[in-house]
Amino acid sequence: MYDVVLLVEQELTEPDARRVVELHQDMPEQVKYHVLVPCHNAESGVEASISALGTADLYGPGLVDQREELAEAQKSIDSEAKGCTGRSVQRLIALGQQAEGGISHDRPIDALTATVDKVGGQEVIILTRPHIVAEFFHLDWTNSARRHLGVPVLHLLEHEEKTSK
Repeated sequence: MYDVVLLVEQELTEPDARRVVELHQDMPEQVKYHVLVPCHNAESGVEASISALGTADLYGPGLVDQREELAEAQKSIDSEAKGCTGRSVQRLIALGQQAEGGISHDRPIDALTATVDKVGGQEVIILTRPHIVAEFFHLDWTNSARRHLGVPVLHLLEHEEKTSK
């Protein structure tokens, strides 16, 4: 079995799933894909924003009153990430591949490293949005993965659907 870990920002589109599978079509052994979707932490995001604005003294204590709302927001974020993961896995399975997936609240590179270790990953594919700003920030995922893992790391940009006007 050849295990490939996919770190994706959002749901795999059908063209992206086909492109990933085509990369391994000539493999002599069966390939299994492990889809990993990083999941944002609502509370940490709010706290980081408040800290970045330098207003933690003013608004930080108010977070205590917002715990229930933040928990609801986290449930929604987790649900969307699980749905994204499930649909991505189903697209790979529909192409005749073995696939499984999960979400992680850890830093993406930490989650990626743990997943590679857990499944004995032999290759990593990082799939990010093609937006120039997103590309700038997530280039670090690729460089970090290359520094931390002893496996090949490929960075792909997600396929953009053409819309007719």
